[in-house]
Parts: sequence; structure tokens; C-alpha cells
Amino acid sequence: MEYKIGVVGLGVMGANLALNMERNGFPVIGYDLDAAKMRTFLKGPAKGKRIAGADSPADLMKALEKPRRILIMVPAGSAVDSAIAHLKPHLDPGDILMDGGNSFFLDTERRNKELESQGFLYIGTGVSGGEEGALWGPAIMPGGQREAWEAVSPILRAMAARAEDGQPCVEYMGPRSAGHFVKMVHNGIEYGDMQLIAEAYDLLHRGLGLAADELHDIFNEWNQRELKSYLIEITAAIFEKQDAETGMPLVDVILDEAQQKGTGKWASQNAFDIGAPIPTINAAVESRILSALKPQRVIASKVLRGPIPAYAGDVRRLIEAVEAALYASKITSYAQGCALMSLASEEYKFELHLADIAKIWRAGCIIRASLLGDIMAAYHRNPALVNLLLDPTFRDAVESRQEAWRFMVQTAVGMGLPVLAMSASLAYFDAYRSARLPANLTQAQRDYFGAHTYRRIDKEGVFHTEWTPTTQAQTN
Repeated sequence: MEYKIGVVGLGVMGANLALNMERNGFPVIGYDLDAAKMRTFLKGPAKGKRIAGADSPADLMKALEKPRRILIMVPAGSAVDSAIAHLKPHLDPGDILMDGGNSFFLDTERRNKELESQGFLYIGTGVSGGEEGALWGPAIMPGGQREAWEAVSPILRAMAARAEDGQPCVEYMGPRSAGHFVKMVHNGIEYGDMQLIAEAYDLLHRGLGLAADELHDIFNEWNQRELKSYLIEITAAIFEKQDAETGMPLVDVILDEAQQKGTGKWASQNAFDIGAPIPTINAAVESRILSALKPQRVIASKVLRGPIPAYAGDVRRLIEAVEAALYASKITSYAQGCALMSLASEEYKFELHLADIAKIWRAGCIIRASLLGDIMAAYHRNPALVNLLLDPTFRDAVESRQEAWRFMVQTAVGMGLPVLAMSASLAYFDAYRSARLPANLTQAQRDYFGAHTYRRIDKEGVFHTEWTPTTQAQTN
């Protein structure tokens, strides 16, 4: 039998993707440096299926139809370079390597160019959906040479998740590292979504004293309306889970110290590099870093005083305000992510199509949500839309929730509850809608201490002022 595709790296994600591809009509041959892991997979989940194992890269290549298509599923970083070096001596010109891990897009950029110069094709593809998505249908974001995409697209389309309209959640993102860039931004938005939800939970739990069963009912109700999404759905389910040892809600016995793998941080770093403001995502990254300061926070809680969280107002009003604020903040988070991709598309010549990106995020991925249909529609209406907040649908959605949004943030601040992402989202909205910001003073300060010059609002040119009291002359 000639196998349609090879999978290198048979960990959970690689194994599940192999099972997905085989189930959808594409025989798979797998390879892993850990032969025991491969044997366990072949004797277990892959038993009786059109999945075989190769003992070496040479055997892998012999079993694959040409041009060979090989999906690498190993940890991001040096392991990907090692896997490529391990396979490359056995490749023929025109063979296609695909990296399906969470690689940093600039690493993918380098690998794509190097392999292309040597006659090979290379795809960096984002895959979102976790273990279950890998098995039953993820959202897939491939980038690389278009001819490589055309060669692998039948497989990717067959294995991708399906949106409600039946469309597969995969599209060609663009050249070189475009796919991994889009996945990086996806993960940044995911960070923002998760932090916004955590802050809503904190205000309802610590601020209003609501128990887990009450929180389950609230989040379950929210998931029937505009906030309908995978993350809201699993949050409601989390509040139902009891700890077998203590009988307490499991969420209440989990240590409040969030981990991160770096993809959200990469989005923040790149946004600074290309000049894209993404304060909601940045606040989410910072919140995880703050959470890691657990020993310091415990000490500080005994030393630094603030208000005791307590709310004496209308409980129902605040719950409704939290829902409105969460939706408005979520819109601004997506607006920031989309604006980042627009700038990056110009900077890196990716030619990204935001309507296609929203389309493939509608199912399979972690940030799938009902509002993605509206985002897709917004970019179909106006492909040149510079910011999602300028679309009439989203402008009206945010403006109609603005009073509740401000009430929620003010209430949290008054109770001393940190809402870094919610307040950053609101500040972004207020800054973006401001025709004039205080940056004129900032520029005056820069000119005062460093002669960095400034521009004026009343005439063209670049100016510098001698700011000392003795000389007030301006020079053009």
C-alpha cells in the first residue's frame, strides 16, 4: 500500500491527527524516534486501521506516494529543526514538510526560505482545537507555498472541523509563515478571552459571593445569547465539577497560578514590533505573569490594604452589566487581533484575508464563538475595514453596552478587584474614539529632554523648541 501522508511525532496530537486523516480516507504511515510510543499507538488506537509504522526515515519515504507529504508534530523550537535535519537527507525535490505545532512564525519564516532554496516545500500550519479537535476536526491555518497548499488541501479539508453551514474550517492563509502568524494571533485572542472570563468570574464570585452552582447557571444562560462560545460553554461546565476528595467545587481547590506556553507573549511582542495596540491581549499576558507571583501576593495581601470586596447595590443589575461588559470587551479584543493581522499582512506581505480567517475560526478551535459569523460578515461587507469597531454592527453592539461596561469596571475598581483586561478593553475603546489624545504633551517632553522634534497641527514641517526659560525661539 502507498500511504498518502506521513506523521512524524506520535504524541497525543500527532496520533489523533493520524486517526482523523485515516478516518477521512487517507492511509497514514507514522514515525517516532521513540519506537515504544509508536508500537503502543499501532497496537492500541490504530489497530485495524490503515495506519502503519516506519522504523526509519528511509522506510517512511519508501512507503509514501510522491510528492511525499509529511506532517511533523513535535514540540516547537529546536525539536522541529532536529526533525527536519533527520528527515531531509531522505527527501526528494518537491516533497512537502508540514509543521503542525505552535512554532514561532519567524522560525517558520526561516525554515520555509531555507527549504525552498534546497528544492523542498514547507508549510507552517496552525492547528487549534486541542486533543479532541485533532481527532474529530480542528481549525487549520496553513501557510507556505501555494503549490504545497494545493497538494495537501484535500487532506486538510477532509479532516478539518465543519461550521454550521458545512464549510470546512481550513483555508490557505498566505505565503511563508502566514499560517503560524495567524495561529499566534488566535492564541493571543484566546488569552484575552480567557482573562476577560476570569475577571467576570472574579467579580461575581468574590464581589457578589456567588457560589459555583449559581455561576454555572449564569454562564449557561449567557451561552444561549450573544456570548455563545466554546470558552463560555466549558466555563459553565467547570463550575459543575465537584472535587472527589473534598466535595468542594473543583475550581475552588485549584491553585490560582496560570501557566503559559509563550504564544500569547509572542503576539504581544510582535504587536510592539510592528506598532499594533493590543492592550486586552497584553493585559491577559501580564495577568498570567502576575498570577505566578503567588508567594509575593500572599505576603502583600497581609501588608497592603484596600477595600474589602462588598456590593450593596442591585445584584441583578451588576450581573447583567458583567454580561454586557464581557461581550463589549470581547469585541474589542477581536478588533485588536484583527487590526494586528492587518498591519502584519502589510509588513510581511502575507496578503491575509480576514473574512477567511473568521470563517475558519467558527468551529473546531478554542476561540470559536457565535460572533465570528458577524466578524466574517463585516469583512465581506468591507474587506478594507481597518478596525472592527468601525463596522456598524459592532459599533452599535459596543455603544449599546457602553453604560453597563463602565458601570461594571467602576464597580470592580471600587471594590478593589483587579480587572486588567476589562479596563484595558474599555481604555482602548475610549482611546480609539478620541480625535485628540495627550500625546502632544508626550512629544513636547521628548523634544524638551532629547531634541526629538515634533509636528504642529497648524502647519507642515518638523519643529524643535529651545525650552529653557532664556530662549523661546522655534526652529524649523
